[in-house]
Amino acid sequence: MRMPSTTTQQETLPHSRLLALPRRNRFNLVRWVILIAVIYVVAVVGNLLVFNESWNWPLVAAYLFSQRIMLAVFNTIWLTVLSLAVGLLLGLLACGARLSRFAVLRSTAFAYVWLVRATPPLVILLLIYFLGVLKPTLGLGIPFLPYLVEWPTNDLITPFTAAVVGLSFYLGGKTAEIFRSGFLAVGAGQREAVRALGLSPWTALTRVTGPQAVRVLIPPMANEVVTMFKNTSLVSVVGFAELLTTAQRLYAANFETIPMLTVACVWYLGLTSVLMVGQLRLERRFARGFDRRPNPNMNASKDQDLGPAVLLPVAVPVSETVNQKGDVR
Repeated sequence: MRMPSTTTQQETLPHSRLLALPRRNRFNLVRWVILIAVIYVVAVVGNLLVFNESWNWPLVAAYLFSQRIMLAVFNTIWLTVLSLAVGLLLGLLACGARLSRFAVLRSTAFAYVWLVRATPPLVILLLIYFLGVLKPTLGLGIPFLPYLVEWPTNDLITPFTAAVVGLSFYLGGKTAEIFRSGFLAVGAGQREAVRALGLSPWTALTRVTGPQAVRVLIPPMANEVVTMFKNTSLVSVVGFAELLTTAQRLYAANFETIPMLTVACVWYLGLTSVLMVGQLRLERRFARGFDRRPNPNMNASKDQDLGPAVLLPVAVPVSETVNQKGDVR
């Protein structure tokens, strides 16, 4: 039986016609106040950057691509890449130890993470650089017995070695918890399905749990990568010639403090922007299949005039109205 329509074409308007109706925007005082405040701040900052002669922009342009600055930029990039490689490996190992079933591994990894969280990176760098005070020689051998092979500590712990070891040690403790949060974000059903299918741990990591964890790991891990790149400026305390150390040596010679620091800031801003672009590309790559944004095609279909709504009766099979004993409900 066909039921009559509850609405008529004259009583309802499609979504597209409702959007086409003229709207009257009310005066929003808060919006105008915010706009004026932003324009004022931009004008003040622009005046400070452009019309203040103390910046000495010609000198900044002269030193921006100078030989010493470019060498310092290369040292900074090389230090960042090497520290990232070692630090991420330490973090992955510490994460595996935190998720292990062995209490000794869990306790050791927890102590490592606790030590990194409680100690500033600058203190870690200084302790490693002055390790020769505590241990004049380093070597290989059995504990509590004389070394089989040994070397002077000051010959091994150079400014570059101290920078790599200190930054890697610090990054490993920070990324261990990021890795652990990513793997814990994968549902328990996924891990149970992997075990039920009999997949090897490597296959399960690279094909099932790993890609799902990477999607969660990218934003915090990218933040740690950018932080690590900026933390390379801390190695100036051990004398390694990275970007900030070189800028300090230059303004100590020519007494142009602000222009030399501006050169360092320009390079930090440029390289950090490149890292952020890479982060956005990775997020788009691993977000495929997990996009929760509305589909524009669905919105377009809603705008179409489908005419008046008509209620149709639903046919229910007779078998669903009879229970197991054969009685009609």
